[in-house]
This record gives sequence, C-alpha cells and structure tokens, in this order.
Amino acid sequence: MTSNLYRNIVIATDGSANSMKAISRGIEVAKVSGATVHVVHVVDSPSIISDVWTAGKDMIHEMMMSDGKKILSKAKKTIEDSGVEVKDVLLDGHPGEEIIKFAERNNIDLIVMGTLGKTGLEKFLMRSVAEKVVRHSKVPVMIVRNGN
Repeated sequence: MTSNLYRNIVIATDGSANSMKAISRGIEVAKVSGATVHVVHVVDSPSIISDVWTAGKDMIHEMMMSDGKKILSKAKKTIEDSGVEVKDVLLDGHPGEEIIKFAERNNIDLIVMGTLGKTGLEKFLMRSVAEKVVRHSKVPVMIVRNGN
C-alpha cells in the first residue's frame, strides 16, 4: 500500500548515530508513501572558516567537503539497500538555512532529521539546527529525538 501524502522527502544527516535513526524513520515513511528520498548533508564551513581566515582555508574546506561526501555515501547506501529511491545532495553553508532553502526550492513534502535533545545552557549555546528548521520551515518537519 502506498500513499500520495509524501512524494519527496528530505532526510538531513550529519553522520551521527541519531541521524542514522532519522534515516531509518525516513525510510519507513518513504516506503509507505512511495516517496523519493533526498539525503542531504550540509558542510558547515561558515562557522569554521571565517572570511578573514586565509592560511589553509581551501585545504580545510576541501577536507570538510570530503568528509561530507563520505557521510552522504554511507547514508545513500543505507537507503538504497532498503529499496527506496534516493538522491544525495551535498550543500555548503549554515545547515538550518540550507536545509530549509533546499526543501522549499525542490518541492519537498517532508523533512526528517535527528536532534541530540539538548536542554538548558547547552541548547542555548548551540542553537540546534533541528530547532531552527522546525521554527522556520514552511515544509512539515519530523524530528527523531535521541533515544527514539
């Protein structure tokens, strides 16, 4: 049985154990709905490499992009092995903003992502990517909490 509720799903991954849980949940939804999955990884270079940084900037960026490709490759294989159609997408920028822009520009019906479930001061200092996406996305968001 398939549903037309979701045709295109974004699963955001950072390579963490909890994002792997989000991938599993996204696969379940994609199988039921017959959706195509767009597995997305955002290289957060703006928070690491400043505009005034010059020495080694290109090398650091290339290393970050290479790591992002490895994360995407692992996630894509997991999704392909489940029998779900998948496209991998590597983006560069602020993760929350890039996920939202990609979803809104690509006719995405659902964003699936994990969260580490931080609270208090730690949450205040880190300003969760998942929280930003939930607050600002026009596309529905499914959050898979740590421990789910």
